[in-house]
Amino acid sequence: MKHFNELKHAFDHFLDDPSRSSPHASEVAHLLKKIRKEDKEEFHDYLSRIPNDILGDILLELPEKIKDEAIAFLPSEELADAVDNLDSDDAADLINDIDDVDEDKSEAVFAQLDEENQEDIDKLRGYSEDQAGAWMQTELFEATLDETIQHSIDRLKELKRHDELTNVHQVFIVNDHRRLVATVALEDLILFDFSQTYRDIVTPQELRHVEATENIEDVASIFEQYDLSVLPVLDYQGRLVGRITSDDIYDVIEERATDQIYNLAGVNDDVEQEEDFFGVFQNRAIWLSINLATAILASIVISMFDATLAAFVPLAILMPIVASMGGNAGTQTLTVMVRQMALGDIDLEHSKEVLKKEVFIALLNGLLFAVIMGIIAYLWFDIGKLGIVIALAMIINLLIAGFFGAAIPLILKRLNIDPAIGSTVILTTATDVFGFLSFLGLASLILM
Repeated sequence: MKHFNELKHAFDHFLDDPSRSSPHASEVAHLLKKIRKEDKEEFHDYLSRIPNDILGDILLELPEKIKDEAIAFLPSEELADAVDNLDSDDAADLINDIDDVDEDKSEAVFAQLDEENQEDIDKLRGYSEDQAGAWMQTELFEATLDETIQHSIDRLKELKRHDELTNVHQVFIVNDHRRLVATVALEDLILFDFSQTYRDIVTPQELRHVEATENIEDVASIFEQYDLSVLPVLDYQGRLVGRITSDDIYDVIEERATDQIYNLAGVNDDVEQEEDFFGVFQNRAIWLSINLATAILASIVISMFDATLAAFVPLAILMPIVASMGGNAGTQTLTVMVRQMALGDIDLEHSKEVLKKEVFIALLNGLLFAVIMGIIAYLWFDIGKLGIVIALAMIINLLIAGFFGAAIPLILKRLNIDPAIGSTVILTTATDVFGFLSFLGLASLILM
């Protein structure tokens, strides 16, 4: 109870602050999430007291499940005000979220927006989710070639005074057909004579930009490669239509990394966010069923050598070591491959070189641990041939692990399948089946 009262006090302080020097929307959303966990009615009460000019930002920071509940609770009038106070890209996101919860409410909210906001949102929603246009802001600071620097700065002051433009980094200079001609950073703009026009100061330059239909993953790679804060977005005719800022790209990068981690573990990000225990159970059970099938396959391989195992009990003791080393070595290779492919450091054109490198590294590791395990097995059981068996099996299984750990994501990528999806299941099957087959097969040949 004391903890809950502290949460309420923190939120009351935020709401009662007349200067509105409030914490970031993510911090407020974090408080709301904790209050929701303690008391649903209190959550609704505080939600209804949040000023509409910051409500939209806070809603977008809430976890999906809680955001859906908040959208269902809030009236369309408040949601419309919240959308109106957002930048165009965030406004489109919130409208999409409302649409997912209640299509009728979404239409009611959209109808209450002013015409300019409706046009901006329609423009952004015209692009698919994986296109740059869906992530851009239509609000930007642009100037024509014949405009004076002083006049454009005066316009920027007005835009900032009315909160119509935020997070400004540069001025985009366009010609009479709105085609992008040049960009000038605001920090450089103050160096020029304000009475000059942009035509007087701009010089030919290679402009880094993206097209609205470009894949957002490729856009994220450009931001990462060149350490950018903003990129202009052009339509198919080369006209300036918007800008993408780094804060949106952070979301793309985080989402991509999260998807990779979840896919490698065989779970679904969207399902894991839900509070539906049966849905989470069902999703995990599907992948565990696949793993069970591969485990049975490995057991079938073991059963083929039951006579060998019965004759040499130490084989059963050492067998998990071979499988474990192969599995871990393969996971190392697989994780590095998937991540580097996502970052663009590895492409299909150089796949042979990468495959050779991973197989060579696996061979070196195989030789190292073959010597170590061979000596341990000999000292442990005082059987020289047993040391040879596990040493050879270690080399073979680590080679298999290195090869499959590198080859599986490359093959999936060539088939246009996310390399993270299903990779671990295939890898586990390969290392377990071939690991046991090599170990027990060699034991049958050498020890029997």
